[in-house]
Amino acid sequence: MQKEMNHTAYFPDRIFTGETFIHQHAVLIAEGKVEALVPENALPEGIACRRLPGMTLAPAFIDLQIYGGLGQMFSLTPSVESLDATYRYCMQGGAAYFMATVATNSPKIMQEAMKAVNQYWAEGRPGLLGLHLEGPYLNPAKKGAHLPQYIVQNPSLEAVKALVESSAGALRMITIAPECCGEEVIRYLLDQDIVVSAGHSNATYEEARAGFALGISTATHLYNAMSPLQHRAPGLVGALFDGTAYSSLVADGIHVSFPAIRIAQKIMGPRLFLITDAVTEARSDSYTYILDGDRYVTENGTLAGSCLTQAKSVQNLVRHVGIAESDALRMASLYPARVIGRDHDLGMIREGFRADWVVLDEQLNPTEMILEGAPVPAH
Repeated sequence: MQKEMNHTAYFPDRIFTGETFIHQHAVLIAEGKVEALVPENALPEGIACRRLPGMTLAPAFIDLQIYGGLGQMFSLTPSVESLDATYRYCMQGGAAYFMATVATNSPKIMQEAMKAVNQYWAEGRPGLLGLHLEGPYLNPAKKGAHLPQYIVQNPSLEAVKALVESSAGALRMITIAPECCGEEVIRYLLDQDIVVSAGHSNATYEEARAGFALGISTATHLYNAMSPLQHRAPGLVGALFDGTAYSSLVADGIHVSFPAIRIAQKIMGPRLFLITDAVTEARSDSYTYILDGDRYVTENGTLAGSCLTQAKSVQNLVRHVGIAESDALRMASLYPARVIGRDHDLGMIREGFRADWVVLDEQLNPTEMILEGAPVPAH
C-alpha cells in the first residue's frame, strides 16, 4: 500500500519563483519538496494552508563566502560551535546555505577547519555546503588582508593533492591566483569537483583567459584584490567582463561603489552573484578584525570584511544600485546555486525543488525561514 504524503500549502501575497513574481497562488509541498504552484481557487480540499499576508516567498539565499558570525570567527577558531554560530547569522539574513570560508592561514588552521566541517556534517547539522579556502595559492601583489607568510606560489601537484586528500571531502571551493598555479594543479582541482575561483590575482588579461579556458568557472569578489580593467591592460576584471565566467561581489558600497556594481551587472547579468564576505570582531595572533563603522578593518586599516547579510546585500542592490528586485533576488539564490551545481534543487520555487524559502516583508527584511516546508524563525 502506497504511503500517503503529508501536504501543506503556503499562501503569501506574492511568490518569487526564481523567474518571476506571481500573485494569488499557493505553494503546495510534500515531503519537504515543492509539489506544485496552484491558484488560490484550485487548492485541494483538506490541505493545511498557512497564509502570509503582505509577504513575499522567495528561494532561500546562499552565501558562498562567509568567515563567521555572532561573535565566532570560524576562520580563526574552526569548530562545530563557530559553524553553528555562522549558520545562525546566515539565517538572520535569509541565507539557508553557506560555504564556510578560511583565508590564507597556517596548515594547522586549515586542517582544523576541514575536520570541523566533516564533524558538522557527521552530526547532521544544517546549511553547510562545504569549506571555501580563500588561498593559500595567491599572488602576494594582491594579498589584501591575507597573511603573506602563508601564501604559496606555484604549489606542487603533490602538495595540492595532499591538501585535498586530507580534507576528506570537506573542501568544496578554493580561490587561487591562476597565474600562480600550474595547469596540472588547476586541472587536478577541477577533477576533484572543487569549484575553482580566480582571486587575489594580478593576472594579465591573457593569463586570466587561459585560466578560464582550463575550466575555472568563477572569480572572487569582483574588483577587489584583482588586476583592474585598464585601456591597455584589461586584467582579470576585463577578462571577466569579456568572458563567460561568474564572479562574486560584495555589495556594501564600500568594497565596491554602487555605480561600479551597476556597470558590472549591466555587463555580466546572470554571471554576477552576491557574497557577504562577512566577518565578526576578533583578535588573534594572525588576523585581527576591528569594527570600523559599517566595515571591518585590520590594525593598519586595511579593509578586511563586511557587516553584510545576504538580505542587506539584496536591499542595497534594489535601493542604491537600481537593480530590479527579481535580479537582486536571483543574485542571492539562483546564481550562486548555479556556481556550485545545485540549480537542480536550490534557487527556485519549482516542482521537485527543496522547499527552502525566505519570507520577506515589504522592505525585503526576512521575517522567517521555511526549511523543508517547516517554518523556522529567522532571528
